Amino acid sequence: MLDLGSLNPRQRDAVVHQGGPLVVFAGAGSGKTRVITYRVAHLISAHDVAPWRILAVTFTNKAAGEMQARLLELLGDRGTAVQVGTFHATCARFLRRDGETLGISRNFTIYDDQDQLAVVKRVLRDLGLDEKRYQPKAIAGRINRAKQEVQGPESIETPDPWTEVVRRVYQAYEERLDQANALDFGDLISRTVRGLEADESFHDALTGRFSHVLVDEFQDTNQAQFRLVRSLSEGHRNLCVVGDDDQSIYRWRGADRRNILDFRASFPDATLVKLEQNYRSTQRILRAANAIIARNIDREPKELWTANEEGDAVLVVRTMDERDEARLVLRGVQELLAQGYDPSDIAVFYRTHAQSRVIEEALRSANIGYRIVGGMRFYDRAEVKDLLAYLRVTINPADDMNLLRIVNTPARGIGKTTITRLLDAAAQHGRSLWSVVEEEGLGALGNAAQKRLAGFRKLISGLRDVATSDAPLGEVGAALVERTGYAEMLRHDDTPEADARFQNVQELVASMDEFQREHPDATLADFLENVTLQTSADERVEGDRVTLMTVHAAKGLEFPIVMVTGLEEQVFPFKGIDPWEDPEELEEERRLAYVAFTRAKERLVLSFAAVRRIFGQQRVGIPSRFLHELPAEDTSWIGARSSARSPRPTKPRAPERASTDSYVDYSEGSDVSGLWRGMQVRHPKFGVGEVREVMDGPPPRVSVRFPGWGTRKIIASYLEPA
Repeated sequence: MLDLGSLNPRQRDAVVHQGGPLVVFAGAGSGKTRVITYRVAHLISAHDVAPWRILAVTFTNKAAGEMQARLLELLGDRGTAVQVGTFHATCARFLRRDGETLGISRNFTIYDDQDQLAVVKRVLRDLGLDEKRYQPKAIAGRINRAKQEVQGPESIETPDPWTEVVRRVYQAYEERLDQANALDFGDLISRTVRGLEADESFHDALTGRFSHVLVDEFQDTNQAQFRLVRSLSEGHRNLCVVGDDDQSIYRWRGADRRNILDFRASFPDATLVKLEQNYRSTQRILRAANAIIARNIDREPKELWTANEEGDAVLVVRTMDERDEARLVLRGVQELLAQGYDPSDIAVFYRTHAQSRVIEEALRSANIGYRIVGGMRFYDRAEVKDLLAYLRVTINPADDMNLLRIVNTPARGIGKTTITRLLDAAAQHGRSLWSVVEEEGLGALGNAAQKRLAGFRKLISGLRDVATSDAPLGEVGAALVERTGYAEMLRHDDTPEADARFQNVQELVASMDEFQREHPDATLADFLENVTLQTSADERVEGDRVTLMTVHAAKGLEFPIVMVTGLEEQVFPFKGIDPWEDPEELEEERRLAYVAFTRAKERLVLSFAAVRRIFGQQRVGIPSRFLHELPAEDTSWIGARSSARSPRPTKPRAPERASTDSYVDYSEGSDVSGLWRGMQVRHPKFGVGEVREVMDGPPPRVSVRFPGWGTRKIIASYLEPA
């Protein structure tokens, strides 16, 4: 018999629940994987459920592997018969076994994201559509969203010409996949759902196979995934879903947390269990995290608690700028290593990939190894390498490798055939590729190809003129981004990755400007040499490393020490977040902060900068509203103290430790007006609004967003705190 003595009362309730739907709200660090595996083991050992009749579904191969390993520990060989897998792997098995009733061959090929993109590009060419105007990645993303909602091309509404193009491409794309006997990732789930809902034979074959269905990370499911598990459990209704709406941070890729919040609306007889005891963090870290997430309105109420020690106060540090913040990270890492921590005990989080560069450089300067999770080192990112290749070619046109990288990036109609002919001509005459380009291909090209090549030649010549002039390196970088068309390409790319890529491009330009400020006599060649030597040194670092990652990549992980950087308005919460236009966006940012804080086991350090150069511009750093929401008794401030008031309904508080510096010295004009960005204010005519910007006078004025009235600029004296 399975020993349940190690479970706490709420965990045990979830494990032993019998009959009917069950929703488990599992807070961060509350042992949800333990609950799922024990529940499966209990069904088998206490209720004689056949292992092969239990289906457990999760999101990643890593999570599925961990679940399978725990089942082996609990059940021995019987654990191998439990059907554990990701959504995609599970549906692929279904379709290979029973998909012929849906007209799907058992030997279908699964197309990955790159395969999908290649098919979309081919369809665009076949339809005579310009890839620059109709970005393949954007169209592929729209097709994926349609499949997440189980929509075929015939269901796509076409309110505008662009959407009509998407529908046409989607239709032709599906025809291409059918011809190739292929399914993409979205098809694996959407085609399974369609079969379950429309084909009785397919439905009966699948639903009759399982008597229990369990789903992990249910807050991250999309509509297709919800419909899948609902259909699979229709007969027996033994559906157990586990998740945490407070950790739903993937809305941008289709996750719908309403699936878990509204679970009891879909299953009115569902039993609800909340796991609120945390086994990971200290009490003070949890109180800080609870204070942040409690501000969200649209959530299932819960409050984490722990039997762990009280722990150190959450440390909040003001730095002068992003480089000072990077030095703070470095000093912190060095002190922790001196105290006996391993590098792998330490994690540094940031909101966007572009923020990693200065932190990477600080760690490299001290020969401290690091690894980037869920991303790559700054100078290894494709867009950064593309632009560095342009810079290298401007200095050394004979660099064939870098010239090949950029000759058709961004796309300018210089295709593989043209490039092959250029390479052949270079080899035949013993010349560099650039010399062949300069001489119009040495007769190897037709008129159209020569014309396109002339445009590229003119571009490189112009860039060389800028690079060899006395222009500052920052201006050289800015000219590069605009003249090459790289900025325009990213501006017209509406995929989720485009914004991050554009930030990286801007950050590269900022790094050039920064390098020259530190080395006034530096040339472009000096900058490129510095980059090359930095990245070469990276490759020699071995062994234990500090972990760097975005907060999105941190979900599901834990570390003894966590440093969260960039806690400023327009950084975290992210720029463009408008709580009036879309309150859900701000709530998701708050959930993201909650996820970041609850990764820490022993110590949590939060930092913000008084001034930050990011996204291609320098801006005054206004402390994040999330810092104002922290409980005074659990925070310690260094280099700053909290302002007298913080956004409603936070109460005034004084920090445990403070210097003579103050936030108000760095909050645009707030030393005059007593107002700051994010504060709730009241106007006699417009009512309650939120401060968007504070401007120095005389008299000081404030930009305020009022619901129903829009944004108004108002003299500060006409406003009072709401």
